[in-house]
Amino acid sequence: MPIQLIGMVHLKPLPGSPQFEGDFELVVDSAVRDAGTLTEAGFDAIMVENFGDFPFFAEDVPKITVAAMARAVAAVRTRTDLPVGVNILRNDALAAMAVAATCRASFIRVNVLAGTMHTDQGTVTGRAADVARMRAAVAPRVEVLADVFVKHATPPAGLTIDRAAADTLRRGGADALILSGTATGAPPDLEDFAQVRAAVPEARILAGSGASTLTIAGILAYADGAIVGTSIKVDGRTTAPVDRVRAAEFVEAARESAV
Repeated sequence: MPIQLIGMVHLKPLPGSPQFEGDFELVVDSAVRDAGTLTEAGFDAIMVENFGDFPFFAEDVPKITVAAMARAVAAVRTRTDLPVGVNILRNDALAAMAVAATCRASFIRVNVLAGTMHTDQGTVTGRAADVARMRAAVAPRVEVLADVFVKHATPPAGLTIDRAAADTLRRGGADALILSGTATGAPPDLEDFAQVRAAVPEARILAGSGASTLTIAGILAYADGAIVGTSIKVDGRTTAPVDRVRAAEFVEAARESAV
């Protein structure tokens, strides 16, 4: 299986969020520029996320957020021929699926698809049944990339990462699993990858945080690809624009590691 490198477009705060600066066209233009930089750097896909909207709603985001996400994703799709994905934080998978369906996106990311996680938004419960049925109805070709023990969260007592992975894949209907570190930009624990790989050898596994030119070789020893944002931004700041040189160097390092 070839590696998959997904570059992040972290949107500036959207209309309705506390940090929104009043110019939505600026938000869209910034997203389009980042998408172009990621495309030219050689990424395989792009994911658009409402990163600037903190503090996040646990599940049901406001309608203005859904509309703004659709506008941003549609604009990104005009800039690139790469597959485009959608993540609506914290965990509005149904909104993400709706945006993917209307904007012809290729995949969504779901932080909690099955089971529960204790997060800074409270206890978040997966809605795998609703996601599967909505996908079948409106977007059957959209893939679901689902986190296991998602970052910025704590699993329920007694739940192991291998069991959570198996349930998310086989019972939750995920097309791929995402393993991350404890926070945005934090490197993942490679032992987690080993445990999940042993539990679900058939799974496509992606790193969801901490991928950089220094860590990607180790990650790809276990994973099938990586979602990367922070390390390819200007000065390594998550909220900064994508850095053309950093992005290209990351892709080169990842391709060399996979040879």
